[in-house]
Amino acid sequence: MDALTDDTPVLEIRGLHKSYGDLEVIKGVDITAKRGDVVSLIGSSGSGKSTLLRCCNLLEDSQQGEILFKGEPISWRGTGASRIPADPKQVLRIRTNLSMVFQQFNLWSHMTILQNVMEAPLTVLKRDRAEVEASARKYLDQVGIGDKCDNFPAQLSGGQQQRAAIARALCMEPQALLFDEPTSALDPELEQEVVKVIKDLASEGRTMLIVTHDMRMAADVSDHVVFLHKGLVEEEGCPDEIFGNTRSERLRAFLSSTRQAQ
Repeated sequence: MDALTDDTPVLEIRGLHKSYGDLEVIKGVDITAKRGDVVSLIGSSGSGKSTLLRCCNLLEDSQQGEILFKGEPISWRGTGASRIPADPKQVLRIRTNLSMVFQQFNLWSHMTILQNVMEAPLTVLKRDRAEVEASARKYLDQVGIGDKCDNFPAQLSGGQQQRAAIARALCMEPQALLFDEPTSALDPELEQEVVKVIKDLASEGRTMLIVTHDMRMAADVSDHVVFLHKGLVEEEGCPDEIFGNTRSERLRAFLSSTRQAQ
């Protein structure tokens, strides 16, 4: 990985706006993640959490605001609804350094688990095959499914598939990991397998942005928690402040509803 000074954020979002036609989903959001920070985004469905994460990784184009990766701003051309990234090479470089783990795993069904984990480093980064295979096996061991290398995704449980997806993200050797509701498609028992892996990654000091419905995980692993409400940051702070000293009535109501749903 490239050298990064401690005070340079890995990822910084300033005044971000995102609309779909007339529907404004994100209405001017600021978020900063420094090296080793775990930032959790919480909020009701439709609050803009997943959209914000996809804008960070340039899977969605935002209409206004800045996105900086390690202090380097994304170059844009056009304005408003016509705004798109100006430099495809910059997009590829940044996207490969911000590995995303999706809610629905997104593994290739026709490839073995080992092939799934190796594919992007080989085709996108053009790394040496032997080096990539050694790395892939290491990360599959780390997430606890090293014995599943030759299996296909359909032969694994949901929790095992999500752990394979995490190993795939790690194999890109990214500067940060982006998790989009990584446990919401899993039943409670399998969910805990994935939560354990995420906690282990947090303890390693990895930089992570996590969109999650799991308030316990957010409280346990986060350095900073951001509560989004209707496309705006309603409240943010350390877990003790967010969960133990809530200021916003909206956040208080949200946390109450999540407790009742458990």
